[in-house]
Amino acid sequence: MVDRGSSCKKRKPGALAAFPYDRMTVERFREAFPRARWNDDKRAWFVPGKTAARRLDRWLAREADQALPHADAKGRDAYAFEPINSAYLEVAEDLRVRTPYSKTVIEQVRAIPWAHWDEDLRVWRVPFRSYEELLHRWTTIETAARRNEPEQRKRRLELQKYSSTYKAAQLRSAERRRRRYPLPSEDLPPLERPLMTERYGIVTFTDVSGELVDPATLAMFYPHAAIGMINYVWGRWRAPTLAELVTTWPTRHAPEFVERSRGWWQPTLGELRLARRRARSVERRRQRSSPIAPMAR
Repeated sequence: MVDRGSSCKKRKPGALAAFPYDRMTVERFREAFPRARWNDDKRAWFVPGKTAARRLDRWLAREADQALPHADAKGRDAYAFEPINSAYLEVAEDLRVRTPYSKTVIEQVRAIPWAHWDEDLRVWRVPFRSYEELLHRWTTIETAARRNEPEQRKRRLELQKYSSTYKAAQLRSAERRRRRYPLPSEDLPPLERPLMTERYGIVTFTDVSGELVDPATLAMFYPHAAIGMINYVWGRWRAPTLAELVTTWPTRHAPEFVERSRGWWQPTLGELRLARRRARSVERRRQRSSPIAPMAR
């Protein structure tokens, strides 16, 4: 898809191009448009230039006219010869993978060329041209999906309930719910600004209580803190909003030892991108679950 009326912040002429992620397609795109830059807010590539839209149209047309239809037909033949029979795979105009949530499944499907997530159908869509790669990864995908079925997860949870690992995880979860974080009393962070933390990712500190942190609590939950060398006080935090994350400016360098030891720092671009993706996902789930307000008569 090409957005002809789009432009960057400085109103430079250009166009936005969005297409399902595929590593080889992205490589060909970067070769054709070396000046293109990824726009994280628009989730699209910005190509500068007055003729950008026309050049993008030609490139997309060439991509569509290349060997993809032949590859899809070949993939359909491969599926007919060696089909995947699984409750996690649906066959329509393409192949659709629907499983319980699993990080392993996500990693495997993302590595398949032309595979992409369909937000409306809530499935991973894989074109037939990628069937060989899907078949190659299917054993890992199906095993991870079965492992993450609600009954399997419940059974594992029952077995782990009395283990020391489970108890430690419960304590960590309870500590997180307190929404507090140890801050060096002589190096406090700015408030109401998204910052990266050693323990909880990007958060926004709302206030500092001034209450000293017990060394035993530091040792149990916050091993990054320099116990006995610095006084730590409790800071309260909340999850940053998507709007705050979008407007936060990233640091140009990775955090140094001093920044990590104090427990907070200005987030990098990679850290911000990950937090923005999660915030967008949370926002979409909230919008789907919220009831539609009745229309005024």
